Amino acid sequence: MQDSELKTLLQNTKTIAVVGFSSQAHKPSFFVAKYLQTQGYRILPINPALQGRPSGLMGETCYPDLKTAMEATGEKIDLVDVFRRAEHTPEVLNQALKVGAGAIWLQLGIRNEQVMSKATAAGLPCVMDLCLKTEHQRLFTNL
Repeated sequence: MQDSELKTLLQNTKTIAVVGFSSQAHKPSFFVAKYLQTQGYRILPINPALQGRPSGLMGETCYPDLKTAMEATGEKIDLVDVFRRAEHTPEVLNQALKVGAGAIWLQLGIRNEQVMSKATAAGLPCVMDLCLKTEHQRLFTNL
């Protein structure tokens, strides 16, 4: 995806589901979600092991999956930010397609060509092997 497409995607995003969220502040999924929340995005933390618990993010509770998060909040998921190993990403993509998510983002170090192909074939924008926080800062911060 070109920088202009990434920028447009992030400008049109309001709600981000973070799949593989950790409530531990030193974990990448937590500090990426926290950063995105400070940038004005609504964050929906997704982790079945933390279901129903406060996330450590202001006002957000953890949900077990994308469908439950949408039903509980009434929010459309614009972007699914994935912090799961590559072998788990096909199931995340299937959930994203079922709930009508706007895009899927596989975090830095996560690559799955089959997921990329299936998402693209379904018309779902897909970013792979990039950090959402780093890319947001690069595209929107004047350094």
